[in-house]
Amino acid sequence: MQLSHDAEEILENLWIMTREKDKGIVRFKDLKTGRDSSELEELAALNYIQVSEKGVQLKRKGFKEAEDAVRRHRLAERLMIDVFGLKKNLMEDTACLFEHLIRKEVEESICTLLGHPKVCPHGKAIPRGRCCRKRSRSPKSIVSSLADAKKGTKGRVAYLHTGDNKKLGKLMTMGILPGVLVEVVQTFPSHVFKIGHMQVAVDREMAGDIFVRLRRK
Repeated sequence: MQLSHDAEEILENLWIMTREKDKGIVRFKDLKTGRDSSELEELAALNYIQVSEKGVQLKRKGFKEAEDAVRRHRLAERLMIDVFGLKKNLMEDTACLFEHLIRKEVEESICTLLGHPKVCPHGKAIPRGRCCRKRSRSPKSIVSSLADAKKGTKGRVAYLHTGDNKKLGKLMTMGILPGVLVEVVQTFPSHVFKIGHMQVAVDREMAGDIFVRLRRK
């Protein structure tokens, strides 16, 4: 059954509050809705949530549906930035509209196309899908980590994925910033790539933190 737009938005917010903010029961005001709203009735009828006087709690069935909705939203954001080149101030509304059009088969193709991204443009984790676990490579990804790139690969840095501030600072000091053009020169024993007239060498772990939008031949 296809959820209404507003019900799906509430489901996403419930997952974020539950999973990322560690709230067991989410208050109605945090969801910007009332106890008797039609959206909550819709979700309760599907056995996705439990509604009480204190607030709303995700059920197991609803948790999976909510996680899938968050995944679609964050993949849509990544698509808007990495493929369509939208600026962040235009990305959010467009991604909200686009995510509701994505079905599972399309979602997996988009994820594969983007190189199975780990985080959205805001740095939030993208829940893994079946395709991420299988690491499907068809169709060919247009965004890939430098650790997976072959010698001769060229592309522009799409984003850096690391929770280590020291490592992030080191990458930035080397001139590895979103939008910078890089070319892979060597992949073993270390990863060497060109930035302008300069060559930079990093280990495989650090190369895995650099994601580039591949140039189409």
